[in-house]
Amino acid sequence: MRILGRRRRDPAPDEAVTAKAGRRDDRLLRSVTAIGRDPRDLVAAGLASGLLVAAAFVWRLVAPGPVELGLVEQIRQLVGGLDLVWRGLVLVGGWVGVAAVVAAALYLKRFRLAVELAAAVAASRLLALGIGGLAGPRPPDGGGPAFPTVTVTVTAVLVAVLTPYLATRWRGVLWVVPVLVAVAEIHLGNAWLLGALGGGLLGWGVASASHLVWGAPGRRTSGPAVRGALERAGIDVDEIVALRTRMWGPLEFAVSTAAGQRLRVEVVQRLHRRASAWYRLRRLLASVEVEDEPPLASIRHETEHEALVTVVAERAGLRTPPLVTICEAGRGAPLLVRGEITGRRLPDLPREQVDDALLDGLWAQVAVLAQARIAHHDLRARNVLVDADGRPWVLGLTFGKIGASPVRCAQDLAEALVSVASVVGVERAVVSACRAFDPDRLEAALPHLQLLALPRRIRGQLAGRRLEVTELRGRLAQEIDRPIPVLRSPVRPATVIGLLLFGAAVYALLPLLASADQVIGALRDADRVWLAVATVTGLAAIVASSVSFLGSSPVALPFWRTTAVQLAAAFTGRTTPGGIGFVAINVAFLERLGVRRSSAVGATVLNVAAGGLGGAVCCLAGLFVLGASTVGRDLRIPMGWPVAVAAAGVAAAAVAVLASPFGRRRVLRPGLRIARELAATLRRPVRATQLFGGALGHMVVSAAGLAASLAAFGGPVPVVGVLAVFMVAQTLGHLLPVPGGVGPVEAMMIGGLVALGTASAVAVSAVLVCRLLTYWLPVLPGIAAFRYLQHRRVI
Repeated sequence: MRILGRRRRDPAPDEAVTAKAGRRDDRLLRSVTAIGRDPRDLVAAGLASGLLVAAAFVWRLVAPGPVELGLVEQIRQLVGGLDLVWRGLVLVGGWVGVAAVVAAALYLKRFRLAVELAAAVAASRLLALGIGGLAGPRPPDGGGPAFPTVTVTVTAVLVAVLTPYLATRWRGVLWVVPVLVAVAEIHLGNAWLLGALGGGLLGWGVASASHLVWGAPGRRTSGPAVRGALERAGIDVDEIVALRTRMWGPLEFAVSTAAGQRLRVEVVQRLHRRASAWYRLRRLLASVEVEDEPPLASIRHETEHEALVTVVAERAGLRTPPLVTICEAGRGAPLLVRGEITGRRLPDLPREQVDDALLDGLWAQVAVLAQARIAHHDLRARNVLVDADGRPWVLGLTFGKIGASPVRCAQDLAEALVSVASVVGVERAVVSACRAFDPDRLEAALPHLQLLALPRRIRGQLAGRRLEVTELRGRLAQEIDRPIPVLRSPVRPATVIGLLLFGAAVYALLPLLASADQVIGALRDADRVWLAVATVTGLAAIVASSVSFLGSSPVALPFWRTTAVQLAAAFTGRTTPGGIGFVAINVAFLERLGVRRSSAVGATVLNVAAGGLGGAVCCLAGLFVLGASTVGRDLRIPMGWPVAVAAAGVAAAAVAVLASPFGRRRVLRPGLRIARELAATLRRPVRATQLFGGALGHMVVSAAGLAASLAAFGGPVPVVGVLAVFMVAQTLGHLLPVPGGVGPVEAMMIGGLVALGTASAVAVSAVLVCRLLTYWLPVLPGIAAFRYLQHRRVI
């Protein structure tokens, strides 16, 4: 806590007081309109400098490699025929572009910005010339473009200096300009790829240093700026104290007025209200709809929105700190001024002080929100303040929405249940909620009581004990005598269309590795019998995965029903990144059989771990086979102290991560738990055979599909080599979070087959057909199986 100032009371005559007030207002105006500095700019300048030095060393010592030459050639081919456009773009990085931007700043009466732009451009050009002299010509011939590319440097400086002055939605778009200038210079032969990269780094670093020297808007909201804003709003400030602070400025102030009133002033931050792709995916798999928030135009709009929600909620009877006013500190962030309520946050209270009366009062406030159709959407325990009389006050209406749908109100109830359970436990949370709400209201919250459906800020309250969400869901369903909701279909038109377009793009580009005519001819002459065999292997692999899942289950499972679930999992798992849908459908299946959710999750994770372990073993075996064959005879393992230092660094980083609280919580403890479960399974021979035998069988049968596809095109089929290529590509290609590994898997398979001596056209055709028949074709019966199982309430 930091006291920023107390109002001085001077008994001078009125005229003197007026004059002093005028001078003070002038000083406040300068403070208010002063542009702050951000320590992140220092980090950015240092990072840009380090990367620039590394790029300069590479420029000086390393000749252009085949990768860089290939990229440059591709850029020149893709953008050919528009020389006039590219020459015009180059002018943006010259004096024409600089003069235009500076003139625009002067026209808009941004004189300080105009001077900063001119100074930054001049400094960047001088630095570019100096660095170019130190870096020298690039080997081997010593001629050609210089390092760094000056026009890219100038363009990057202009964009980076202007960025803080622009609206958020334009900041990312403006960075397209330096990229286009770099493409123009490469196309015209005036720059290497490394030189353009160096120009961008130099421009970014100079602009960050310029922000440190000149400052930039929106970097801080100081105490004097807040005082000036409040006094202009008619509030006579006596004392102001900074409460919550961060590295680049305070977030909240406590204010005492001359009339004795106590206020809280909050610095409103810019929010990202639209749901991210990951959040959408999580709620999609949780069978919960995503209701997006309309974008707000500015931070001022954010402030007015929160003020409106606060006033409407207060009028509806919600106990929340009263709104006094909103104001703005010049170029700083807007301020939200409320009356101060003294008390303690709910998580800070001793557990014995959270009695039934307090919980009943809290649920009454949640009911007020629902009755007024106001969604809070951030009902964390820390957003509940308990005053000296033991009454709960609801804070944090930042994400509030007026006229919310019943789904949003049900989500609020679920979030409140999780928050209360994090403080008093599952049993008291459920019992107290059942006293306040009828079963129908509580049933609507059940679909939201799962980790996939809860926002991160709500899940974070249960750090280290997230299984309590599962326990809370089951206990609530038992208390109100309602079933746990079934898993709904994750099929959405946007998901399917996006996946099809992405897959079509990849499958259309892969034939470019060989002659398209040869690929089409190979497809036309393919052996239909071997194609049928490949199709059968895709379905047989699902049967093998069913056997593996039988071994991971703690209870006996019906074989054919389990096989049908695994067929449906071919749909849900192969169309989601990381196979998240595979976990969701198997957990739902086991829950329907009466297995507790914690045990169902453990069995599914055990199955995934066994598959991963089997894949890793097969991958290592495949690498050994390929290394011992003609493919690996020309490979040389790098030796010497650089390799030893790099290995030691990687080991030290791994130890540091595992020793950190994050590593112990998210990696070490779950890994040890899975290892214990695997060890327990190994002590039961039948389950171990099913678990690991099914996982190995799935991998081998799927690899046989690649061999059958290769035989269908008449290519040589070195069975051991083909199996090794498949296992390596299938394991490493799925490490990337891409649905089905589309792209990496195909590329690695094609490269491996070509290395084994298969013709390029045959390799491309075989891989495309194999993936279509063995991996993507089972998705179609998987959709039908999913619908059938859903109709029969199996999942």
